[in-house]
This record gives sequence, C-alpha cells and structure tokens, in this order.
Amino acid sequence: MRAAVVEAFKEPLKIWDNWPDPEVGPDNVLVKVVANGICRSDWHLWQGHWDWMGFSPPLPVVLGHESAGIVEEVGSNVTRFKKGDRVVFPFGQACGSCGTCAEGYQNVCENLAMSMFMGAGGFGEYSLVANGDVNLVELPESISFVEGASLGCRFMTAFRGVTAQGQVEPGEWVAVFGCGGVGLAAVDIASAMGANVIAVSRTREKLDKALELGAVHAVTAGEDTPQAIQEYTKGGVHVAVECLGTAATWMPAIMSLRTRGRLVRLGMSGAAEKGILPIPADMIVGREITIVGSMGMQARCYPEMLRMVESGKINPSSLVSAEVSLEDVNSVFEEMTKFNTIGYSVIKN
Repeated sequence: MRAAVVEAFKEPLKIWDNWPDPEVGPDNVLVKVVANGICRSDWHLWQGHWDWMGFSPPLPVVLGHESAGIVEEVGSNVTRFKKGDRVVFPFGQACGSCGTCAEGYQNVCENLAMSMFMGAGGFGEYSLVANGDVNLVELPESISFVEGASLGCRFMTAFRGVTAQGQVEPGEWVAVFGCGGVGLAAVDIASAMGANVIAVSRTREKLDKALELGAVHAVTAGEDTPQAIQEYTKGGVHVAVECLGTAATWMPAIMSLRTRGRLVRLGMSGAAEKGILPIPADMIVGREITIVGSMGMQARCYPEMLRMVESGKINPSSLVSAEVSLEDVNSVFEEMTKFNTIGYSVIKN
C-alpha cells in the first residue's frame, strides 16, 4: 500500500508505494483510511522524543493515529462490525481483558496497542485496529470523515480532560494553557459546558481563535500570567487545563488556581524536561490543590461526544485549518517545528 514513512528521526518522510498491508488477526479490523489528522504527537515521535518512556518507535514506521475510515476486513472473532461500516477509533487500543479495562479505563489499558506499531498508522492507505469490538466506534452519517479524524486524539483527549477528569461545571472559571490542537479543543468543550474560559498562549492568532471558539478572555503568556489570571477572576480559576507539557506552562497553570482548584495535565513533556518538572508541594497541601492527568479517551465514551457534535454543541470541524495530502506531511511537520500551526491539518485520501 501507499504510505508516508519515517525512515530516520528528524529526516523528511518518504512516500512508499509498496509498504506491506497489515495482516488481520482474528480479533482485529482493517480500516481503509479516508482521513487522518496530523498531530503534535506524530511530530514528537518523528523527532525521536519520548524514548525516556520507552515510546520511541522502531524504524521504519508509518505514523498517524487520528483516523476515520471504512471497515475493509474483519477478523474471524469480530462480531460488532462488518465491511463497509464507517468508523473512528481512539489512538490507544485496549485489550479489553486486563484489570484496568475491567474497571472501565480502557484508555490506560495495561496492554495498550497502537496502529502505527502494528504495521501501519493513519499515514497509510490502511490501518489495523486491535480488538475491533472493543476499540471501534461507529461514525454517524451526519459527521464527515474529516470531522471524524479531527476527533481522534486532540479533541477526544481534551473532551475527557475537561468533562471526566476536570469535572468542569457551568459558571466555573477555566484557564487553558497552550492553544494548539488540544488547547483549542479544550476551549471549545469547556465553553460548551458553560464555563468561563480564559485562553493563554504566546501567539495572538491562537488567542483570537480561542476567543472565536468561546473564550471570554485571552492572556498573552508571560511572567505575570498567574497574577493576571488571579486578578481577572478575583481569586483564581477553578480548573487549569495544561496542554503543552512544558516547564513554561506547568508552574503558571498551578499558580493560576484558586484554593481547592484542579489542574488537569494533558500535555506530554519534550526533550528538555523528559517528564520531570518541579512542583510546589507545600502550596498543594496548604490550598488543597488537586492535580490529575488525563490520557486519551475510551471508545465506550465516544457516544456522548458524538451526540454533542451532532447537536452542534461542540464543533471540531471549526478546528480543521487545512485538508492536505500525504505529500504535505513534511511541510506540516516543518510548521509544527516552528510552532506556527493553528488548528488541525487533516490528510484526505
């Protein structure tokens, strides 16, 4: 099959016309990829980051994990899906049988799989989904494949972070740190939940987009960001959503909280931090601050999000800034390196 292939970290991807088609096991499903988002996580993997987590892919590899498409072939044990079904699926695919899955947290499955490590991710014509009955989600006819792809990582990650982990309530103050793909999704979702959202970014264009999506206030990131937020909200935000994963946003996000505030960390760190960040431990105790992480979202939780998309309450398509081809992946990665991208670039096959 045709695919954009990472042959070496930080080097331009090459288009292969003969990448092997993934082999379909009895529990798996082969999906013909119609649309796939180009995510910052793909960029991190292309950079060779996250080796400190044991998450550096073997090369060559076909990246891509924000896919929407049509079922091409199902394994012999799959009962819920058939050829021709329109589907989406989370980037992390659960086994469905471990203790964590039994508790309902398939997003942090003890045996989590990803399509890109099973033969091919969404930068190819076909993608393999592990344990299809557990991980596939029917895509309603009213939602396009491009919009479906935009849900695949950044939007659904923000959705779970805001709703399940952050437990954002109407009328609460929410600060979103970092207005990239995840951050802008968090702005859209928190606003839809009735929160008063403050967007924080270094980039004026991203702040303008956040205001367009429903933020009530925008703050240009700097040394006085926590003070500005504390003053504007008269005491700090109830929830801070940290979307970049860097030291530059981590501490300001914590310091923007009011007493008994909640910090939701969605961002993953880069090469500079390697997952290690300072923490104001005494303040966390003295002010009863809660810090939670949030990783992706379970396939079983998609229906609520899809209903909100269908009703128009949330609008992931408004974050799609460009529809591109496989040949454009390198130029998108170049813009990501400069942190110049706004919204989502989606490969349309």
